[in-house]
Amino acid sequence: MSDPAQRDGPDAVAASTTHGGRKAAMSFILIAVLIDMVSIGLIIPVLPPLVGTFTQNETQHALAQLAVAFAFGLANFFGSPILGGLSDRFGRRKVMLVGFSGLALSFFVTAMAQALWMLVVVRLFSGAMQANAAVANAYVADITPPADRAKRFGMLGAAFGMGFILGPVMGGLLGAIDLHLPFYVAGTLALMNWLYGFFVLPESLAPEHRRSFDWRKANPFAALGRLRNLHGVGPLIYVIACSGSAQLVIQTSWVLYNQHKFGWGPKENGLSLFVVGLVAVLVQGVLLQPLMRWLGPRRLVLIGLTTSIATNLIWGLSTEAWMMVAAIFLNVCGVAAGPAMQGVISNAADARTQGETMGAVAAINSLMAVISPIAGLGLMALVAELPKTDWRIGAPFYLCALLQLASLAFAWRHFNTEPPAQAAAAKA
Repeated sequence: MSDPAQRDGPDAVAASTTHGGRKAAMSFILIAVLIDMVSIGLIIPVLPPLVGTFTQNETQHALAQLAVAFAFGLANFFGSPILGGLSDRFGRRKVMLVGFSGLALSFFVTAMAQALWMLVVVRLFSGAMQANAAVANAYVADITPPADRAKRFGMLGAAFGMGFILGPVMGGLLGAIDLHLPFYVAGTLALMNWLYGFFVLPESLAPEHRRSFDWRKANPFAALGRLRNLHGVGPLIYVIACSGSAQLVIQTSWVLYNQHKFGWGPKENGLSLFVVGLVAVLVQGVLLQPLMRWLGPRRLVLIGLTTSIATNLIWGLSTEAWMMVAAIFLNVCGVAAGPAMQGVISNAADARTQGETMGAVAAINSLMAVISPIAGLGLMALVAELPKTDWRIGAPFYLCALLQLASLAFAWRHFNTEPPAQAAAAKA
């Protein structure tokens, strides 16, 4: 992207280009993101059961789900920076239209898939096309002065959150009627979003602010390679890696685990994910600031990681389905720990390394999205044939507890060894 100083002054919004006489504005991108996230959320509770229709037993089901999840994560890891770079060259709107059309095609093909290999191929394609989140962030940056960006990114995060609240519960209810129905609905929503983008969504990146595409900067390993040059962050990088990996293991294992152990169908899994999303929005939208003022960010991180360990152990040892839902409400501080951790890391780095630090964090999370399905679903495959009352069935959640324990150890080490100046900045 161009030099922020060139476009982030008082006239940043006015410099945005127009489409059909409309000037790029926050309301346009919020609508596009909400529709996009609802369509993606629709398939979450029904994709694992659909994968299961092509397998013969629980072990095969877990391994097949691993292949599908890994294909998506790998393609997304390499595809997102490429599409992000292309949006700097050709504009945000064009790249988002490519993403909308790619998602629509992938949903319809998934609904009509006749073999497992078709699901793997279409998830590869979908992962490569699904960079709309990163492009939406760039869209907001294009039209927002620096002083307002935190607020605007919070609005964008709320749109993501609402999509993931509405999508899974809708997908679960539709999937209870027909397993393929949510994919057709998701594809239709993606097509509607493409029409909205084509006829309504304005371009945000003015032609004079575009730059040529650089394959070297589109390499996702470049940001990871720069980690060695970071100063003042220390073990917090490992906190992000371990904690992020734990969250991704939960995301990839939740539906399959509850289907296997408790016999949950799309409806039950969709409703449980609705509760997860509702708690996340409540905590991050209402309770986060009071918790930060009461406990401070460092203490909130430590308490949150501790409650996350306990929550994962409860999930792994649960003998009744209601315990899975009840434990969600016990992890309020765990949900708040993520945003608090981002704040601590931001304060740990000096002003010259803020962008590099946040870029490295994004690269770590992308890499974890590739690795985590292998770990979580691989464990599911190992224990899938055990009796449902066997405590070892909860292996993916025990792994998450260990990862959060490692995060807690790294965070504790950093908070007790960092220089006093950094501690004061983190508290502020």
